[in-house]
Amino acid sequence: MSEAPEEEFYSEERWNNWLDRLREEEIDPEDEESARLLLNLQDDVAIAVAKIVTAYDDGELEQEETLEELADIRETVLAEPDIEDEDTLMLVDGVQTSLVAVFYSAEQYVADGVAEEASVEEYVHAAAEAESEEDFDRALGLAACAGTRIIDGEDLDMDVVADIEYGLVTEWVNGLDSLQDALAEPEFIEDEDED
Repeated sequence: MSEAPEEEFYSEERWNNWLDRLREEEIDPEDEESARLLLNLQDDVAIAVAKIVTAYDDGELEQEETLEELADIRETVLAEPDIEDEDTLMLVDGVQTSLVAVFYSAEQYVADGVAEEASVEEYVHAAAEAESEEDFDRALGLAACAGTRIIDGEDLDMDVVADIEYGLVTEWVNGLDSLQDALAEPEFIEDEDED
């Protein structure tokens, strides 16, 4: 058993540095540079979550400790950001929405294990159906079930959202796609010096 990592997986300062960059720049989602910055912000958080889940799977973190780490990041990232520009605030809100499913998936995976009743695709479609019925809690729960399967190694094909009306579920699946990428590149994830 390797010793527990000394440093934080993700800090409030790191999140605030991203927000500072967003405040300084003219953010336009149509602009490639802006879109990349927002995606990097999302991926950076997903990588931190993937690191925590990997540390848990490797026995470096106990269950309770893992859930505390995830809750700490969730509170930091989902807090109302102090951004005056309404367009930028809306874009950050979109990133936060995508990340909600990442946090809930990781927490469910650690607390309850992998959801076994259906495939990633079936969970996503069931979540979309729940969203269409305005049962948002159920929709999020089902999206998190899909996320536990992704953490367990099942592939998420982004074509799954092709026939789903744009809304919360498509945002959440976008976040799960970031999580899948983060889990797929452990050599990048394990680089503690990456900034």
